[in-house]
Amino acid sequence: MFVDTEICSLKVGDEHPVRIMGVINLSKESFYKSSVVDVDSILEKAHEMVDSGATILDIGARSTWMLAKPVISREEELQRLVPALDILKDNVDALISVDTMFADIAERSLELGADIINDVSGFKADEGMLDVLVKHECPAVAMATEKIPGDPIGMDAIMGSLSDIIMHAQDKGMDPSKLILDPAIGKWVAEKGPIYDFETIDQFERLKVFQKPILAAISRKSCIDAVLHKPAEERLYGTLAATAIVVHKGAHIIRTHDIAQTMDVVKVAAAMRSREPKVKENNFEVSVLDIINPEDAVRTMKEMGVTGTGAQIMKKKCISRVLRISNITTTEALIIKQEILARGGDAALERNAVSHETESTDVLVIGTILQLEKLAQKLECQARNLPLISRMIKDTLKLDDNVEYRYLRDL
Repeated sequence: MFVDTEICSLKVGDEHPVRIMGVINLSKESFYKSSVVDVDSILEKAHEMVDSGATILDIGARSTWMLAKPVISREEELQRLVPALDILKDNVDALISVDTMFADIAERSLELGADIINDVSGFKADEGMLDVLVKHECPAVAMATEKIPGDPIGMDAIMGSLSDIIMHAQDKGMDPSKLILDPAIGKWVAEKGPIYDFETIDQFERLKVFQKPILAAISRKSCIDAVLHKPAEERLYGTLAATAIVVHKGAHIIRTHDIAQTMDVVKVAAAMRSREPKVKENNFEVSVLDIINPEDAVRTMKEMGVTGTGAQIMKKKCISRVLRISNITTTEALIIKQEILARGGDAALERNAVSHETESTDVLVIGTILQLEKLAQKLECQARNLPLISRMIKDTLKLDDNVEYRYLRDL
């Protein structure tokens, strides 16, 4: 799941520096008022960002904040963008990205020198967007979207949405190497609480399965407010904490309002990010895949050409768990060891338990999710406390996949 690509001659990927995308906000309707730039100072702001380390500048003229008022027209969006693009063209040493959902605005922006289109609707708002991107052979950021921007709730929905976006773009003729993926961190829809952003940030490494550059747009968003209870102007340090996590977990591009501060955090977090083991020799390659979710295993297998049925059968065999069962009798521990061994897993318990020199023990049970589920099924009809242990194993595995249990706490 190695990423190594070029975006308009800018190298992006696991072996390259994490790139910084600076936000140049032309929308006075934005949730972060201090970030708004007027056209007269845009070149000065752009130079300041580039000097601080930005290699991409993202120009946005329409606020995508859920509560933004008024909602501006396409004409006004373009009226704000055109002077800015005229000023920036050939005057800054950075790629220019335009944040828009509309094909006509994207086309005009590309004609005025933009290099990248950043579409928060994942190409859903305007059916003509992909046609424009294919025509101009243009790289694009696509944000997770099902119907309206950012509406997938939970990491599984985000993964499914991005998978659909990739397939749709390929079907329309877009070069898949030109896609950059954005998992839609932020309160894009009313139903999306902060725990879902916590889950996305915590499980950010799942996005590696797509083998594409991943953009994280966290800067001063509502999930930071949910923890700190501070206005956007006071969320810098919270943003930097979240940024360090996503960089460590694999982000390739960070979209931010605060370039200099983010650069320091990104450099340190990236230095501590380990490489995935991979060996190449002749025409062969062996690599370790960091797959933590069964559905991501399905996506990997399908990409290899495994049938959908085969992938579904195999998915729970791809993910392993280690369970510690505490304070059970030696007899119960030995039965558990025997049953998990019969299913291809293993178990470890203290030496004195094997020889029955102790009455109680802890046991470490090692197996795939499928093996652990089958163990629990077998223990249901056993004697002693094993039916209770069976239920506890099942409940623990359910909690492992329960977003509210994992992230909902007093903030």
